[in-house]
This record gives sequence, C-alpha cells and structure tokens, in this order.
Amino acid sequence: MTADAAPAAAPASSRSAIFGWCLYDWAMSAFNTVIGTFVFSVYFAKGIVGDADHGAALWGVVAGSAGIAIALLSPVLGAVADHGGRRKAWLATCVAVSVVPTALLWFMAPEPSSIVPAMLLVGIATIAFELSYVFYNALLIDVAPPGMLGRVSGWGWGLGYFGGLFCLVIALFGLIGFGGAAPLLPLPDVAQAGPRATGPLVALWWVVFALPLLLLVRERPGGAPIGTAIRRGLADLGRTLKSLPAQGNMVRFLVGSAIYREGFNVLFAFGGIYAAGALGLNFGQIVLFAIGLNVTSGIGAFLFAWVDDGIGSKPTILIAIVGLVAIGVPLILVTDPVWFIGLALVLGLFLGPAQAASRTLMGRLAPAGGEAEAYGLYGLTGRATGFVGPWLFAAATAVFASQRAGMAVVIALFAIGGLIVATVREPARG
Repeated sequence: MTADAAPAAAPASSRSAIFGWCLYDWAMSAFNTVIGTFVFSVYFAKGIVGDADHGAALWGVVAGSAGIAIALLSPVLGAVADHGGRRKAWLATCVAVSVVPTALLWFMAPEPSSIVPAMLLVGIATIAFELSYVFYNALLIDVAPPGMLGRVSGWGWGLGYFGGLFCLVIALFGLIGFGGAAPLLPLPDVAQAGPRATGPLVALWWVVFALPLLLLVRERPGGAPIGTAIRRGLADLGRTLKSLPAQGNMVRFLVGSAIYREGFNVLFAFGGIYAAGALGLNFGQIVLFAIGLNVTSGIGAFLFAWVDDGIGSKPTILIAIVGLVAIGVPLILVTDPVWFIGLALVLGLFLGPAQAASRTLMGRLAPAGGEAEAYGLYGLTGRATGFVGPWLFAAATAVFASQRAGMAVVIALFAIGGLIVATVREPARG
C-alpha cells in the first residue's frame, strides 16, 4: 500500500464522536434485520411470489446480483475517498441512495406484478447499504482511542443488533400485530399493509439515527479535489493490487474473512425465509425469534469487545467461528421449532464477535497511514464474491428442493474461512 504524502493526524477522540460512530450501526442494522432477513424478505417470498422456495431462490438472485455491483464499485469509491477525504459526505450519499428505494417498498403489493420492481428496489438499496460500510469502517481509525479499537468496534456491532431489535419491536407491535392483536399504528386499508409499511419505517429510522455520526464525528482534514482524487486513488489501488501477492499475511486474512463473511451474508439474507419455509414460523413468531436473536447477538458483541482488546482479534474470531459451526450443524438438522429457536439464540452469542473482531483485525493489519485503503480492500474482498453465497444457497435449495440444503452452505463457509484465518499472524498490540 502506498501514499502520496504523510497521512494527516487523526482528530482527537471524544465520547460524543464514539457514540455517534457506534450509533450508525444502530441506524443501518434495521435494513438488514427488518428488510433483508426477518420481515420484508419473508413477505416477498410468501406474499409477493407466493412460494417460499421459489421466493428464496429469487431473493438469492437479488443478493447475488447486488454483490457483483458492490464488488465493482467499492474499491473505486474507497480509493477515491482515500485521497479525496470527505468520507462523511460519501456516507451520507449512500444513505440517501438507500433510503429512497427502501421507502418505496410500501408500494409493493402482494401480487406477481410486484416481483421485478421489488427486486430492483431491494437491489439498489442493498448496493448503497454495503457501499456505506467502506466509508463507515474507515472512520473507525479516526474515532477509536489508542488501545480501544476492539471495544469501539464491538460496541458498534452490539448497538447494531439492539437497533435491529428495537426496530423489529416497532414493526411487530406497531405495524404487523401479534397474537391476533391489531397493530397499534393506523395503516391504510390495503393488502399486507403491515409488512409493506416496514419499508418507510426502516427508511425513517436510518435517516434519523445516522445524523449523530454526520454531526459529531470529525474526520482527518485535507483531501484532494475530486478529479485529482480519482486519478491518485485509482493509481494507488492498482499498485496495491499488484503488490498483494507479496503480502501473504494480509491476503490470507482478506480471503479467509471474505469466505466466512459470505456465510454471514447468506444467513442474514435468508434466515427469516428459512424459518418460515422449513420450520413453518408465521410472521409474528419470526419477529419474536428475531428479537431474541438480536438480544443474544448484541450481548455477545458487547462482551467479546473486551476479549478482543484483551487476547487479540484473531483468537476472538476463531472462538466465534468454532461456536458458530458447533451450533450451526444441529441448528439446520432440527425440525422442532422450539429446539430451532433455542439453538439460534445460542448461535447469536457468536455472530457479533466474529464480525466486530474481523473489523478490528483489519485495522491492526493495516500499515500506518494506509488504514482507509485497507478497509477498502476489506470491503472489496467481502463483496467480490458476494454473489457466490446467495447463488450457492439458491442452487442448493433448487436442486434438493429443500432450504436445509441451502443453509448447509453457511456452515461450510464458516468452517473454510475460519481455517484460513487460523494461519494469519496478528501484529503485536501496543
């Protein structure tokens, strides 16, 4: 990794900046939890498409296609922002591009004519959602005080899970209703108003809770004009990609983490669909299950934040991966919904730590002054194969006519990625 000049000093850390940065995880998690995993994805499969397995396969096409676009755009935008600065402006643009199509999901009626428009809206929102991570993660280095990288990263992931939880609570009691009770909020008298209204809910949630980051976080000063930033960024990216074969330690982490992160992507994209199609859970049960899963995931992320700074990011990742595989195997074999929910809640304890510690380890592996570029590569490798997991899920589900076969892909991705990261040498922490 190269740089044209010495990096500008990071702004002084503050509690308000840390809070604002962490709260963005709270803001954006609602999209993954409510739209991508537990509510709208299920409504798309069972309400719009009308067949759980076929709907799951189409959802996989959306996620996979979005992954290709993300893989192409993230390194370019990351390289430009690395030299041009203004990461908050790029992040704000991504938020705007995401929330508009998310809000428009309200118009997706439960009929076949909505299949293609819904796929397009979700695809556009997903692309901008993932691209915002490039700029958000790069700001971690500016926000976290020395020696607290793991804790700040873990706190962000923990808040993200609890943000998804609270948004789901609003969706359950306010929009969908539970146990036969009517929703608390008045909705227009249209078919499936509750699931459709989650689109505008998530869009509003995202905008409101993204504001603290934009107002409180100070990024490094300076930055070239956009034209110069594009030229320098692309040239620097080209040099970095050419030099990667000589950076075996970094490459092993990027490849291994990309593989198990793909497992996370599949799990989040199809978890709700699987619970509905394979276990027969209804909307209310799925949301309650999601609430419990978010609670245990948030607890795990918070608790392991201190473990990350204490024993290191790599051991934290490996502990989490072992837990995910050990719980994941029986999870896809059980047929009793009670056992399924119980095992899934235990699984949640290991979800957040693996994600947060991966983000931390990337920061620790990055050379001084090259952190933003490193996170750009992290985003690139995380999405360069972003179409593989969803398409493998879709293919396995279609070939075996079973979503259990599709979910087995997740366990394999966890195990393979963890084995590769086990060979990474973590730098000594100061």
